Amino acid sequence: MVLIAVLGLVVVNALRASPWGTVTIGLTIPIALLMGVYLRWIRPGRVLEASAIGLALLVVALFAGRWVAEDPALAATFTLSGTALAVIVMGYGFAASVLPVWLLLAPRDYLSAFVKIGVVLTLAVGILIVLPPLHMPALTRFTDGTGPIFAGKVFPFAFITIACGAVSGFHALIASGTTPKLLEREPDARMIGYGAMLMESLVAIMALIAACALTPGVFFAINAPASALGTTVQSASLAVAQWGFHVTPAELTQLAKSVGETTLLSRTGGAPSLAVGMAQLFSGALSGGGAMALWYHFAIMFEALFILTTLDAGTRVGRFMLQDLGRHVWEPFGRVSWYPAVLLSSAIFVAMWGHFLYQGVIDPLGGINSLWPLFGISNQLLAAVALCVGTTVIIKMGKARYAWVTMLPLVWLVIVTMTAGWQKMFSPDPHLGFLSHARALGAAIDAGALPAGVASAAAGRRMMFNDYLDAAVAGFFMVSVVVILIDSVRSWTSVLSGRVPAVSSEVPFEPRVATAGN
Repeated sequence: MVLIAVLGLVVVNALRASPWGTVTIGLTIPIALLMGVYLRWIRPGRVLEASAIGLALLVVALFAGRWVAEDPALAATFTLSGTALAVIVMGYGFAASVLPVWLLLAPRDYLSAFVKIGVVLTLAVGILIVLPPLHMPALTRFTDGTGPIFAGKVFPFAFITIACGAVSGFHALIASGTTPKLLEREPDARMIGYGAMLMESLVAIMALIAACALTPGVFFAINAPASALGTTVQSASLAVAQWGFHVTPAELTQLAKSVGETTLLSRTGGAPSLAVGMAQLFSGALSGGGAMALWYHFAIMFEALFILTTLDAGTRVGRFMLQDLGRHVWEPFGRVSWYPAVLLSSAIFVAMWGHFLYQGVIDPLGGINSLWPLFGISNQLLAAVALCVGTTVIIKMGKARYAWVTMLPLVWLVIVTMTAGWQKMFSPDPHLGFLSHARALGAAIDAGALPAGVASAAAGRRMMFNDYLDAAVAGFFMVSVVVILIDSVRSWTSVLSGRVPAVSSEVPFEPRVATAGN
């Protein structure tokens, strides 16, 4: 649920006060519904036709967003606050988890796949054509852990910040149900499973290039929270100068205008800064330096499609898991065909991740400062669980000589993620540790001196509650993984010592030969 909340927060921050982006992304939902109805009832099986229609309508949605943004009355209607967008994202997650898969989730994900692959390949070509200079220094003063976006030193926080770009437990969880359906034989797993993660890593590398192609001043102005920057281009310029970088108010104003936005300040989450970098690359490679606004919102559409497909699939999987857990308390709750149980479990799960999303939206620190490390910790701990399962399967299949393939990354993940989790919980630095930050807030409230960005004592107490909740969630994740790890090691040693026979529940491979005429 933390993973889904963070992804939702990225979308909210990208679309906040952006009528162009809001309309464009909003139109992708009826486009997906149309594709679902088209393939189900109008032209069953005509996948190519539906794909062509969907892609054409995406282009229409992009220009429709620009048309709305240029109309003052319509732009005001679709200029939404972060809290309003958070409610809309929660509503979308609920709808996607209860509607039939063929109606919304499948066509949307299918359409998104073409967009993702096309954009990734185009971005790779654009980088090779433009060869953008990297303006971000290899090392900054923030390697000491005092950065305005994330607190924490390079080790261990660089690893949990990269997260999905290197190893992703969330992908392991979601793909455990879908990847087997794509495999005709076991060797296909390398191309489909490993190949997909290589594509994910390629996206991460290109995102890093696009971000580093921005000047440091612009990068920090987009990604630092309002509590550090202020709310004007003048205050942002002064704050960035204090960090050792340079950007003028005129540059920030012109950049926002060039991409069709009123401001880009404190658009935390990474999506807007990546979109600016992608827009500069696409503009330079494909349109001779023009059409920045169009390319920026195309990049936002790409990122939002990328994220919302994860959000809807994750919510649906979470609903299944919640129903499976709830059936032990009340058997009818576990019936996936009983709609009252489906609606109730979906509402509960959306409310769970929706709480973190809403608190992230109203957080004076930008939400990302506290939620992204929690996202990284939970994601990497899920990966550790997946590697525990993989190691257990290998050993029980009698192939212990290959167990090091999963065991070595498991050891590294446990060391890195447990270290990060411990520091986020118990570090005495209020900028890093959840508990120390809560104590510092409490002391400031008692003294009547509210920290920057905290509007009232009530808001400060709400932040304290969120700190304690984040610490409890991180602790729960860590304890759960330790229990799973201990049980896995016990299982491995029992099999390897011969005390327990190596019995695997895996179905052995049986070659199939097609007969003539079939």
